[in-house]
Amino acid sequence: MAMDRTRIAKVDDVKLVRRGQQVEGTLHLTPHHLIFSHTPAPEDSASTAEKPPAAKPRELWITYPIIHICTLRPNPPASHLPSSIRLRCRDFTFVCFCFSDEKKARDVYDSIKAWTCNLGRIEKLYAFSYQPQNPEKTVMGWDIYDARREWKRLGISDKGADRGWRISRINTDYGFSPTYPALLPVPTAISDNTLNYAGRYRSRVRIPVLTYLHPVNNCSITRSSQPLVGVRGNRSIQDEKLLLAIFSTSHSNSSTSEPSSTPTGSHSPRSSESDVPLGGPERAAAEKEALEDEIISRTSSDDRYGNPRVYGAQQHNLIVDARPTVNAYAMQAVGLGSENMDNYRFATKAYLGIDNIHVMRESLNKVIDALKESDVIPLAPNRELLAKSGWLKHIGGLLDGASLIARQVGLQHSHVLIHCSDGWDRTSQLSALSQLLLDPYYRTLEGFIVLVEKDWLSFGHMFNHRSGFLSSEKWFIIENERIGGDNARPSFGNNGGAGHALENALLSAKGFFNKDNNSRDSIVDSDGELQPYDAGSPNAKKASTQKGSSNGKKVTKVKETSPVFHQFLDATYQLLYQHPKRFEFNERFLRRLLYHLYSCQYGTFLYNNEKERVEANVRDKTRSVWDYFLSRREQFLNDKYDGAIDDNSRGHERLLFPNTGEVRWWYELFGRTDAEMNWPTIHMHTQSQGLESDSSGSATPSTVLTGVETADSAVGTGTPGKSVSNGTASAISALTAGVAGLGVGLGKEKDGRKSPSSVKAEMEVEMQ
Repeated sequence: MAMDRTRIAKVDDVKLVRRGQQVEGTLHLTPHHLIFSHTPAPEDSASTAEKPPAAKPRELWITYPIIHICTLRPNPPASHLPSSIRLRCRDFTFVCFCFSDEKKARDVYDSIKAWTCNLGRIEKLYAFSYQPQNPEKTVMGWDIYDARREWKRLGISDKGADRGWRISRINTDYGFSPTYPALLPVPTAISDNTLNYAGRYRSRVRIPVLTYLHPVNNCSITRSSQPLVGVRGNRSIQDEKLLLAIFSTSHSNSSTSEPSSTPTGSHSPRSSESDVPLGGPERAAAEKEALEDEIISRTSSDDRYGNPRVYGAQQHNLIVDARPTVNAYAMQAVGLGSENMDNYRFATKAYLGIDNIHVMRESLNKVIDALKESDVIPLAPNRELLAKSGWLKHIGGLLDGASLIARQVGLQHSHVLIHCSDGWDRTSQLSALSQLLLDPYYRTLEGFIVLVEKDWLSFGHMFNHRSGFLSSEKWFIIENERIGGDNARPSFGNNGGAGHALENALLSAKGFFNKDNNSRDSIVDSDGELQPYDAGSPNAKKASTQKGSSNGKKVTKVKETSPVFHQFLDATYQLLYQHPKRFEFNERFLRRLLYHLYSCQYGTFLYNNEKERVEANVRDKTRSVWDYFLSRREQFLNDKYDGAIDDNSRGHERLLFPNTGEVRWWYELFGRTDAEMNWPTIHMHTQSQGLESDSSGSATPSTVLTGVETADSAVGTGTPGKSVSNGTASAISALTAGVAGLGVGLGKEKDGRKSPSSVKAEMEVEMQ
């Protein structure tokens, strides 16, 4: 079987070109790796009588699933030019192999394509044949996360004190919600019968369940998918009851009851900011956060009674819809949508302008375009293309959204429900990042592993779909035989303007009802570390897999690939860089984790949810990726780490917050220098981060908040009853104007219709 795929197993006299340097060696093709080996020339000896030591062979190992684009450029012998194969890998390794024989080049190309695209099943990936050596052999990474143990750490257990939560076993056989974990923490006051009915109102039965409980104020972060509102405005009494119970679990003066008179007080600053003058980006970020909090509090149902506000006294319990406002409402056309706040009067809803998986995929493609010639040219990245990619703007938006959630829970003593469309992309990003900000435990090596296991693996993320482990023939190109452009980069939604967005959404709606539409929203040493040619680590473009039609094989659907988990790690890198003493793990840990997402050497990330991993028996058939890290723990520890927690000592507070105005390129990941990626030109750096400039020319980070809505009022782009911004004004100015206009009698139109301009507002097709 192996020989059927291998047209050629070994080729001598192959030249490897990278960053303008060439070495000659031998290329080997195995069932799981492409291996280039060469022996460096011996160094000149100081003494002519002294024989130089024999040079050790060096090897570059490339696992097939990590190959993103493979391009063959055949040249006939008459041209006197070598044929070449150029590889662009997901860990941002860019290499070019040159062959003197065109036939051998084609045989290598065909073999790589067969080993990459024709597997058909996840079970044929390297993880199912990998045999670990010491020190991994004695480690059992599968045991590091235990759901009951983590819920007990958060104060929830069958035998512990009642903190308003219980662990439901309604999903122990995964029959209730196949993409959810077996154990679901829900309010004690809610029965499983109520959960059964509530599940019918949430996409894929992903009901609101607990993912984090604050140990001090007992406030929660819950997560779910979007409700099935539809054009008829469907509602579910059970869903409303469940959410009301969640927001009532802290037993404080919640917004579910009439506000009582309280003494006037002032907003208390964070301990990390008290008595410390702010300037530059820090001041801009603080002003932006204050604006976001003011928008939420001014729109909150509590404040409509005109009572004085006391910091931490009133809850502004929040439903966070991570999607742009208009996108969320467009989903009503296909039977989905966002909560009608008339039915959730005890809460405030905030819309975040976080784009969908297609926008993020194209953003990373533009980053690749800025780097793509680095296999043959030793030049710096194209800075203009980097700036136009919008990548740093997207990372800053995620951090801004997570910061908003953390402030609501940690400072405003409020509950937050997070969802996007299906609740496994943007929801996972925001949920995990906000917990990193709130809980020091998740900043330890063990805690971060537990966080990934809980919010990404247990609660479900489409790793298989987003990462494209089985590759796609669209990513294999023969240059002289290509017709009609680059098929490796299929575009999505680029052929229609903003004015056609609603039409595109309606035309795409039929795809939602299709049963096959599974988603809406190196040179190495002994441990596999890239060394002399280290391009960093893993990367970014993700793909998806589904069953084929006739032969039952699984294939990658390119349009469902997206760097969702990559973005989470990039945002974590930003926090680590800004707070270098607050994380126990180092940058290399994040880089190697992303690499092993795509290496397919371990079974941890190969499936989309807990149920699939149980059915595939990955625990017994594969090794956990945590084996790699735990067996080499000392390599991934941060020597600057200070784990002391003291809210009265600056730099040691429990809460952590990002400065979104200082988001930067993760240059180590791209195999570049800091100077190449993070150039000092202020204008370009500001542009690349998507920052707004005020009249003085200083940079102000734009807020991720695009709209706020309650039962009585709505503010922001695309919310019902308000004029929609024409897109030229910044989000901050639009929302500021909305807040200034809030007053008695201002709110939604009585008939609930949108203004005409809202139909013309820019939006993407939210089928993910």
